[in-house]
Amino acid sequence: MPFDKKDISAYEAMYEAQKIAYAPVIFQVVRALRDLGVLGLLEQSGKTGMTATALCEALEISQYGVETLLESGLSCGVVERDHNTPAAYKNWVYFLSKVGYYMLNDSMTRINMDFNHHVCYHGLSDLDKSITDGQPKGLAVFGEQWKTFYEALPHLPERAKNSWYAFDHFYSDSSYPLVLSIVLRDHPQTIVDIGTNTGKFAILLAQSDPNIKITMIDLPDQLGVAVQNVETAGFADQISANAMDLLDSDLKFPYGLDVYWMSQFLSCFGSEGVVSILKRVFDAMSGESRLFIMETCWDRQKHEAATFSLVNTNPYFACIANGNSKMYHSEELLNCVAEARLEVIEIKDYISICHSLFECRRRYD
Repeated sequence: MPFDKKDISAYEAMYEAQKIAYAPVIFQVVRALRDLGVLGLLEQSGKTGMTATALCEALEISQYGVETLLESGLSCGVVERDHNTPAAYKNWVYFLSKVGYYMLNDSMTRINMDFNHHVCYHGLSDLDKSITDGQPKGLAVFGEQWKTFYEALPHLPERAKNSWYAFDHFYSDSSYPLVLSIVLRDHPQTIVDIGTNTGKFAILLAQSDPNIKITMIDLPDQLGVAVQNVETAGFADQISANAMDLLDSDLKFPYGLDVYWMSQFLSCFGSEGVVSILKRVFDAMSGESRLFIMETCWDRQKHEAATFSLVNTNPYFACIANGNSKMYHSEELLNCVAEARLEVIEIKDYISICHSLFECRRRYD
């Protein structure tokens, strides 16, 4: 089970506590080691390694600066030195560690770090206020006018916007092709993509079957990005758009379509909002309609690293996104489905990196 209790000594517990206390510092140190080129040069040096002096000469950074980063990098295991070689401090030879290799080369690690730096880092200083007030207080770093991150997204600085899209798409893009055959299994003629984001899945559907009619639904500003992408891809005749505030309970979804699709969408809402949306989907569905929900539930993961990443994305939702949403435990999500009078027909886990697919239909009590 993830996060099982570990039997550690008092000293080990104290050391773990110090790691947490200095975690923000370590994060920025490792990011600087990566972005300034230190990790890259150490990788190129291989088993030969490099001294701090050689690194500062190659990068044209002060000896003080390079040593400061390397010392901290040693403490968190991102760089290593050869302890079997006697040498004065200034002559220490540094190498890239296995952890450093993943910090430098692993796409998921790079994307997660950029997302946390450009989107979350500054705003998370107000996490305590967000928790007590139930409002995304950290969102103010991008402007006081926004109520939710999703309203702000099209207007963000480019680095923050690009980092968010890279984070969002990294997880969904590899999953979409794997679920396409399931969604198209019964040869649906009409599909609504609720929370379409940039329209990637809608375009993939259109590419797969020229006879499907697809409706994209999202917030007005966000939908503009999707519409532009659809037009660029040449599917404007096949894919239509419906701008909607998805939390407005007076607005109804298109009635009687074959498939209702949501991907990484319900995690953008608190449980009350999830139930409200699902109830309106229930009202829109016919007896033959199917609802597919693709989400990253933190309890349905193969590896503890995935669970760790998911639960630690939740402070972003609390402090930056909207103040009340999260990566759900599947039990919470299934309770919302049941409250909306829907029933789950089948669940497929371990789709790509971390997704689960819930296939639902109307429940008749």
